[in-house]
Amino acid sequence: MTDTIVPVLSLSELHKGLHQAEFRRCLTETGVFYLRDYGISETQHKLAREAIMGFFENSSEDEKKSVINTIPNIRRGYSQLESESTAKITNAGEYTDYSVNYSMGVSGNLFPSQEFENAITPHFQSFYSVAQRTAREVLKTIRADCDGEIDSFLECDPVWRFRYFPEVPEHRSAEHQPLRMAPHYDLSIVTLIHQTPCPNGFVSLQCELNGSYVDLHPLPDSLVVFCGAVLALVSDGQTKAPKHRVRAPSSSQRIGSSRTSSVFFLRPNSDFVFSIPLAKACGFDISLTGETATFRDWIGGNYVNLHTKNAEALELK
Repeated sequence: MTDTIVPVLSLSELHKGLHQAEFRRCLTETGVFYLRDYGISETQHKLAREAIMGFFENSSEDEKKSVINTIPNIRRGYSQLESESTAKITNAGEYTDYSVNYSMGVSGNLFPSQEFENAITPHFQSFYSVAQRTAREVLKTIRADCDGEIDSFLECDPVWRFRYFPEVPEHRSAEHQPLRMAPHYDLSIVTLIHQTPCPNGFVSLQCELNGSYVDLHPLPDSLVVFCGAVLALVSDGQTKAPKHRVRAPSSSQRIGSSRTSSVFFLRPNSDFVFSIPLAKACGFDISLTGETATFRDWIGGNYVNLHTKNAEALELK
């Protein structure tokens, strides 16, 4: 256990059918856990991280612009600092996400070089496999139907987002803007996060549990796993999709507060059909009307509205 109420579970032990009562309680009551023994080494994470951070830190503006996605309803390629606003799409305000991002999926990717592609594609594939294995154990434990075809359901449309949260300037310290990223739940089946610690020990990632936010410390050789909104839908509302946020350091904690977060969203295919009344009953903020909609309908508007004026300005240059 950590110093919060978030359990640490082993993927290899879950696969053997162990700890099922604790696992089910976690899925249905909180929707968040740490995962160890999942098969990706810290060295593998480090190699992918170094490739992406090298691109962020050493590429020219023209090189970065060449891998900015201009298709509004998908996430691919490079996103500059403050070019997105989770607050805007969750109606939490207008402040930007204080992060730089690189995103990829199974197709339609934008790579700055062949060397870069060769460095990160195997890591994406490993992450995808771990996400599928994790989701399979989740779906088995809650006995979700998925139309009786778990394997085909999990051959889906994932997105991997590598986020770099640099040290914040004074005007983005907690005294002025408490958050680097607004509270949100994920539109995914499950979300896996590998995070690096801030050098100064500041803990940035938090999850809402029992009405208050708790710190999710970076644990060695472990991932943070969030249950997503899609999992709640396929489980007929059994599971929780917890809100989480990224807080800003105080003015005195700014130096040494940078961190990275490697986030894998296991999302369904775009033609996945869900019940709109069920989504609303689960507490999800959804503006769609009618009885059913597709995942494409739900996610598309979010992607379009996510971009800020900073992103628009760079694309027009």
